[in-house]
Amino acid sequence: MNEAAGIESSLGLASEEAQARIVAGEANVDAGVKTRSVGQIVHDNVCTLFNLVNVVLALIVLFTGSYKNMLFMVVIVCNTVIGIVQEVRSKRITDKLSIIAGSKAHALRDGAETELPLDELVRDDVVVLRRGDQVPADAQVVNGECRVNESLLTGEADLIRKQPGDALMSGSFVNSGTVYARVVHVGAENYAAKISAEAKERKAVRSEIMRCLNGIIKFVSCIMFPLGALLFARDYLSGNSELNSAILSTVSALVGMIPEGLILLTSTVLAVAIVRLSKSQVLVQQLYCIETLARVDVLCLDKTGTITTGDMEVAWVRPVEGAAAQDTSEALEREACRALRAIACADDDPNETSRAIVAYFKDAEGHPETCSRMISFSSDKKWSGAQLSDGSCYAMGAAQFVLGDAYEHVRLQVERLAADARLLLIARVQGFDDQGSIQGDPVPLGFVGIRDQIRPTAAETIAYFKDQGVRVLVVSGDDPRTVSGIAEKVGVEGADRYVDATTLKTESDVERALACDSVFGRVKPEQKKQFVLTLQKTGHTVAMTGDGVNDTLALKAADCSVAMAAGSDAARNVAQLVLVDNDFASMPKVVAEGRRSINNLQRSASLFLVKTLLSIASALLFIAAPWQYPFQPIQMTLISAFTIGIPSFVLALEPNHERIRGRFLGNVIVKSIPGAVCSVCCILAANVVGYYLMGLDYEQVSTLCVLLTSWVGCNLVIRLSIPFTAIRTALLAVVVGGTAGACLLMPGVFCIAPFTPGMWVLYGIVAALSAVAFHALYLKLDALHAARIRESE
Repeated sequence: MNEAAGIESSLGLASEEAQARIVAGEANVDAGVKTRSVGQIVHDNVCTLFNLVNVVLALIVLFTGSYKNMLFMVVIVCNTVIGIVQEVRSKRITDKLSIIAGSKAHALRDGAETELPLDELVRDDVVVLRRGDQVPADAQVVNGECRVNESLLTGEADLIRKQPGDALMSGSFVNSGTVYARVVHVGAENYAAKISAEAKERKAVRSEIMRCLNGIIKFVSCIMFPLGALLFARDYLSGNSELNSAILSTVSALVGMIPEGLILLTSTVLAVAIVRLSKSQVLVQQLYCIETLARVDVLCLDKTGTITTGDMEVAWVRPVEGAAAQDTSEALEREACRALRAIACADDDPNETSRAIVAYFKDAEGHPETCSRMISFSSDKKWSGAQLSDGSCYAMGAAQFVLGDAYEHVRLQVERLAADARLLLIARVQGFDDQGSIQGDPVPLGFVGIRDQIRPTAAETIAYFKDQGVRVLVVSGDDPRTVSGIAEKVGVEGADRYVDATTLKTESDVERALACDSVFGRVKPEQKKQFVLTLQKTGHTVAMTGDGVNDTLALKAADCSVAMAAGSDAARNVAQLVLVDNDFASMPKVVAEGRRSINNLQRSASLFLVKTLLSIASALLFIAAPWQYPFQPIQMTLISAFTIGIPSFVLALEPNHERIRGRFLGNVIVKSIPGAVCSVCCILAANVVGYYLMGLDYEQVSTLCVLLTSWVGCNLVIRLSIPFTAIRTALLAVVVGGTAGACLLMPGVFCIAPFTPGMWVLYGIVAALSAVAFHALYLKLDALHAARIRESE
């Protein structure tokens, strides 16, 4: 206590000195990675081109006073709200997961130890760091000694001894000992802050679905207003319709071109997937990342925290081979275990190795023997020792340093066993001198193998990805031999061929290694990012897992990034997926959920694209034709609700774990073309026959066009529902019954004219012909597309 009091009185700052440094801008502010604010999230979801186009159309409809035709805006509002709610939810959960940002530091102020928030630390503050503490800012040890774990920064799990004068990096953990350290860097100057600086920028979304949807919206936005202007001029200036009627017809054509329901469907399906995954302790921080993971063909794994738990365990205890005749193997092993247990249990400040040994003997009978003298481990001698209460003495550590010149007697056994675990030798010695050095010739008793604790589900998870055609690479900062041994145990292909990343000097070296090998050790943070970019350059979709600051550059560069909740702040914030329970076994659930979402979205999206293609083709047709455009916005809402909206949502939420094949846009369009072509033909037939041969008026022709378009939509629902199930049969009944019921019960709302006998005849003939043509065209295009996919694979 007196020594500690002396340290506190001689080190640290006075409150006035600390305040002066805060005023001078030398406080540890902005030490963590920040998530986007709620305001930024709202802005990014509201201020989109998609929303702008629909708001403009809604204002045009408002001018006519026909408020029922503004019903399409409900979909737009729902889509925006879902996006905002999901991102805000992810932000709040991420902020709660932040460990560093919510922790405190113990600093010496005014001669006493004081607890301070991290952002109140200043340059030259002296902080007290004990076992389990995370270093809050770059500092220099001024008193004491400790061992630190810098794996979150460097990727290497070995403990580093720190003495007065040594540097401590922010983000590392004190594993044992107590030190007083003076803060030398604050805020953005810190080592961890420099490495993770890129993580503060928002990561761009890599999503084929989003890219396709944005492309469709941009294309439609470029052509819709010129087409709308021409269509309006054609209807109004020709005298075919009044101003309000021409406006509504034009807006109907433009609204039909925008697949607004598809945006909502995509957001909803992915939001449902996110809710399901949250029940499995998976936090999804970006809607579209589950799609990306489902398309991944290369998975880069960081060893520590992903394949392993981050803890150490005793793999085995084995006697030394070739022992003297008086010592049997069993006797040597018993004596080695006795000494191991006594030394580990007597350690007042146990490291990972000591804790692993204690855990190994936790079920052993009796109490461990007491030690009368302990020789602490040091990085210089590479061993520790103890004298037991009965006077026997033992040393435990690296065989070369314990045995000295006698090491050659066990060298072959060491080299053989070292391939499986990190070795410690336990030896009987005569005693220790006053300086703690070994006296006499050590007698080797046995070896204890220490290795990273492998997650029990790791092998099963890696086997899943292998079965799914995903190549698994292990990328770690540890010794490549250690990484190779662990990778081989969990079934990584080619684990016996490991690469020391320090030998990869050029970009071509990296490309050759990534093409042939699967296990990489001694990989620096910048190299991890280089690996990801090189794989992407060669056409791969790459996922990266990690938990440390050293992983953030690679996590951000990857197409899909996955972090452990127990990892660093920077890794969690830059990652798109966070495994809250730190269990890599959750990954197959994410892939399965992504496949269900994408496969079902591809099937349902074709319903929406029919309307888009139909509206564009119809607008071009009626610019040239002498008739008024046959739809109003409310009628397009009716078609969208029963033949597109309801079926798409039901089909999109069904189970579907098939492997993803082909590209999203190609898969969708090939199923949309038959519906669009047949719908346009039906509309053309209704107008030609209705006006010229039957003398129908605009309301009657419009009614025929609405119902014929709905009929073609029903045929597409039938085709997408094969093979039929009870749910799909009920869905078809709702589609047909809902459309008929709306027309019969609310004809005024949807502008449906009463049917005449002639209209029934025309409807029946055109509907029958369109059904035959639709199914023939659908089957033909689907077969051609499937053949093209098989060729590309």
